[in-house]
Amino acid sequence: MSQFLRSTLIAAALSAALAAPAASAVEQLTTEKEKNSYMVGMSIGGNLQPIKDEIELAIVIQALRDTLAGGKALLSQEEFQQVARSFQQSLEGKAQAQMKAAADKNQAAGDAFLATNKSKPGVKATASGLQYQVITEGKGAKPVDTDTVKVHYVGSLLDGTKFDSSVDRGEPAQFPLNGVIPGWTEGLQLMPVGSKFKFWIPGNLAYGASGRPPVIEPNALLTFEVELLEIVKPAQ
Repeated sequence: MSQFLRSTLIAAALSAALAAPAASAVEQLTTEKEKNSYMVGMSIGGNLQPIKDEIELAIVIQALRDTLAGGKALLSQEEFQQVARSFQQSLEGKAQAQMKAAADKNQAAGDAFLATNKSKPGVKATASGLQYQVITEGKGAKPVDTDTVKVHYVGSLLDGTKFDSSVDRGEPAQFPLNGVIPGWTEGLQLMPVGSKFKFWIPGNLAYGASGRPPVIEPNALLTFEVELLEIVKPAQ
């Protein structure tokens, strides 16, 4: 039985117990013990959230009470292990199906967008499928993939939702060019220092079929506006 499933089942049992009718509701937390208890409850509730539709809380409460009372369980240890394995496989299967559905949806949406976008004025495409538009053309050198660069950028999803921005943080990002997503590694090598480009990066050149949960879904197309500030010289 995996540690994840064990923790999840424990969380489910405790959360169910907390959901049982109480003599009086707690409206404010006054003691350290009450605060600790509420903190634990919040944590348990968060852990239980992903499987809340997979369990019957009344039966979870019964199992918890039977176990704490030392009574006879309705499942033998062998049955317990069998049910636990089956439950884990079911959860994993549903998660994989959901990920594949999201990946297929995002792939189709990205392909459709890029097919239209490439014909817009000023948009260019590379052999890999990366699309870009020059906003400002700089005069400096172009980096190579072994360089470290300093940039300002704004990243958005296909629907326009902004998910990251060095501009909003007020601090440029610095990184080795061969240590980021392929679309960045390729795209920034097209930019002379001082340039600002807009990139449309298909999922296979971004975070691929794994995505970057919880913000970036599998095969999601990403849009970046990137300003290349400088090629950082190696420390002497």
